[in-house]
Amino acid sequence: MKKILLTEDNETLGYILKEYLEMKGFSIHWAKDGKKGWKAFTERPFDLCILDVMMPETDGFMLAKKIKTENQAMPIIFLTAKSLKVDVLKGFNIGADDYIKKPVDEEELVARINAVLSRSQMANAALSTATYNIGNYVFDQKNQKLSLEENHRYLTEREARLLLALCQNKNNLTDRATVLKDIWGKNDYFNRKSMDVFISRLRKYMAADPRIKIANVHGSGFILKDE
Repeated sequence: MKKILLTEDNETLGYILKEYLEMKGFSIHWAKDGKKGWKAFTERPFDLCILDVMMPETDGFMLAKKIKTENQAMPIIFLTAKSLKVDVLKGFNIGADDYIKKPVDEEELVARINAVLSRSQMANAALSTATYNIGNYVFDQKNQKLSLEENHRYLTEREARLLLALCQNKNNLTDRATVLKDIWGKNDYFNRKSMDVFISRLRKYMAADPRIKIANVHGSGFILKDE
């Protein structure tokens, strides 16, 4: 039984979602604001978090940042009435796995939960002990760690999977459509923008070695160049 943290300050919606998801076989802990959500997260294990964005005490974006600081691999789905593109991109930039707009279709929510959990499980199963040399950097995919001498950065699950795809095709094209399907689950506008955000992050992470470049091949994908 997968354990889900649900944070939702609307009493009616929170009750409906809790009852429906439990009927579908999930174990749900419902927190009615961000502060209570953070307390619950630090006290018990979860497999996935569903976070409302507009909440008292601590909003969903801030709560997600705290969760990612504690557990970078934790899958997160935002549930919100905020539909502006800037809000959606902000959610993906924080590290969200999905972004569902209200009003919520319960069947669609279950399908998206299962898709996110499936991708997370496949990612964990695919990790091995292999390491990759990228210029002066060493990428330890099992531990999601990118190292430059004594400096270490721990990547999120999605960052690690994207960097792995680039490493496996080093100096060759990494197809955008394939990566979007494998890692994001869908090739649509928002996921393409999310992928661009993650590529920018990886460029910054490896900026200390000028021989490393992640080149954009317009309309096709990216090439990790190690000169």
